[in-house]
Amino acid sequence: MDYVDAELEQILDAIGPRLRTLRRDRGLTLEALAATTGLSVSTLSRLESGKRRPTLDLLIPLARAHRITLDQLVAAPATGDPRVHLKPLRKDHGSILVPLTQYPGRVQVFKQVLAPREPKLVTHEGYEWLYVLAGELRLILGEHEFTVRPGEVAEFDTREPHWFGPANTSAVEILHLFGPRGDQAVVRASPSPSEADPVATVTTPPSTTS
Repeated sequence: MDYVDAELEQILDAIGPRLRTLRRDRGLTLEALAATTGLSVSTLSRLESGKRRPTLDLLIPLARAHRITLDQLVAAPATGDPRVHLKPLRKDHGSILVPLTQYPGRVQVFKQVLAPREPKLVTHEGYEWLYVLAGELRLILGEHEFTVRPGEVAEFDTREPHWFGPANTSAVEILHLFGPRGDQAVVRASPSPSEADPVATVTTPPSTTS
């Protein structure tokens, strides 16, 4: 029984630092998080410092604000095991999404296998990077259309109407990075002459072989 109590205390003690890390990774102040959750600044500060015991009525609005599950917020990560235990999520039309980042920070990373489907343009705040691992990706941005092949990268402002998926009847496998505006990739390249005045940058990264 003493071991269970000690383990519980260890889990509870780790929640405060985890909350502080989540908030700072997202660039939020205590005041901004208080406005989102309805919790007071003093309550949030005491939770992060470990001076207040975390309870469900406090953790639920925080989990919602950080867009994570209670399990991710409460469960301590396994120690001594460097492996990442990924959980693939099956989406509509046979597509598969694998989140590669456990906690939402400035950039969220996914591995996706996209099955053929009809284009449907969307818009939202943010900036996206798409790296093609296998297959060919069709990328529509407003009135422009691109084909992105294995080893090539596309990056674009998601306020522009956009859609991406397989360029043909076969699935395409990509790494998908999404972040808020301003988190733009460092590597950029000029478009090809046939893609004059594009709204996306498509480039092949330099070789990293030694």
